[in-house]
Amino acid sequence: MKRVAITGPESSGKTTLARALAAHIGVPWVPEFAREYLEGLDRPYVEEDLLRIAEGQLRAEQRVASERPAVLVCDTDLFVIRIWSQDKFGRVDPRLETLVHETNYHHTLLCKPDLPWEPDPLRENPHDRDRLFGIYEQELNALGRTYAVIQGERMERLHRAVHALSSEGELGSSQ
Repeated sequence: MKRVAITGPESSGKTTLARALAAHIGVPWVPEFAREYLEGLDRPYVEEDLLRIAEGQLRAEQRVASERPAVLVCDTDLFVIRIWSQDKFGRVDPRLETLVHETNYHHTLLCKPDLPWEPDPLRENPHDRDRLFGIYEQELNALGRTYAVIQGERMERLHRAVHALSSEGELGSSQ
């Protein structure tokens, strides 16, 4: 099974791309657990919640992976939570850092925030997306992760994602 992470700043089209890519390939996708977790929280989130979110994201990935799809399309990854923690709290819990390094994806699709901001009560950084995108690029490079930048409108993004994965051999015969 090939694991594909869709990552990037808030409101950069991750969920839309995850759904479209999974539908195109004909596989299930793993939704972002943070949304479910935060919507169920009756208080402002704290740093410790990010570790719980990371663990929940991994459980969600394991549930979908148990169906044995040829490709596992993940709407976000622990890398998002790591950058979120560093940006919001100025540090990353060592347990979260360990999870980030232990969780491997065959390919990462980095969504560029070139789409209009979509307001949402859970989103926090409408004016900071370009700065955060730069951090994503720096960190992915520092970790030596293979990634492709995905930009443009909806269909262009899907085309770029399919092309990136096909050229890396991620789609194989599942397309």
